[in-house]
Amino acid sequence: MLVDSHCHIDGERFDDDREEVIQRALEAGVLAMVNVGTGSPRDSSFEDTVALTKEYECIYGTVGIHPHDASEYDDSTEERLKELSSNEKILAWGEIGLDYHYDHSPRDTQRKVFERQIVIAQELELPIVIHSRSANRDTLDILKNNCSDKDFCGGIMHCFGGTPKMASELMDLGFLISFAGNVTFKKADELRDAARVVPLDRLLVETDCPYLTPVPYRGKRNEPARVVDTARFLADFYEIPFEKLARQTTANFTSFFNLELS
Repeated sequence: MLVDSHCHIDGERFDDDREEVIQRALEAGVLAMVNVGTGSPRDSSFEDTVALTKEYECIYGTVGIHPHDASEYDDSTEERLKELSSNEKILAWGEIGLDYHYDHSPRDTQRKVFERQIVIAQELELPIVIHSRSANRDTLDILKNNCSDKDFCGGIMHCFGGTPKMASELMDLGFLISFAGNVTFKKADELRDAARVVPLDRLLVETDCPYLTPVPYRGKRNEPARVVDTARFLADFYEIPFEKLARQTTANFTSFFNLELS
């Protein structure tokens, strides 16, 4: 049984068949899914995430402002997210971080909002879920400066895309490393080099759906059931039985969040 530790099934690309998507995941052996709330503070995506967690026993959630929307972060947004995070099935604050690939928000604003959200997560005693794209050095510097004291509740580097050195430094800070379908891509040799330094007890798997569909379904809409394909690829990569990888990544997830899944 697996956990999709990061997905986005609240979005409009699942409006026509969300129920069927969730059912396919359960039938594929996906025990739980974490819907990561993202989007502009002006829309209802965060409330949609909370609603999903209440409607489906198998779905958990997170809330936080993505770096794309950092320019829209303000006091009212912060208070709204604090209130939503009090729901019992909201597990973490995120995804937060830096994205210098698209630069939808100015970089200095991204950094300030990233640091602010780390502080809020610590005040709420919540772990953090990190997004980092084309910003590895600044991401690490901010995490090292803000996540090394006793108030830090741990974190997940979602859809890891960095170097082996970055993975090691993150694990030294207490982070779990989560791999998505892009680890299966033909030209992802550097990503697989990073996977080699991640021990099984620090590993998570995810889809980041509807994005990053793993081989052999690349080009189609991704969905939580496809986390099985990423997990099978990694099991072959580590040269271990699929069942061992599934058990360990699920155990990592439940231990990290102090959950019991049935």
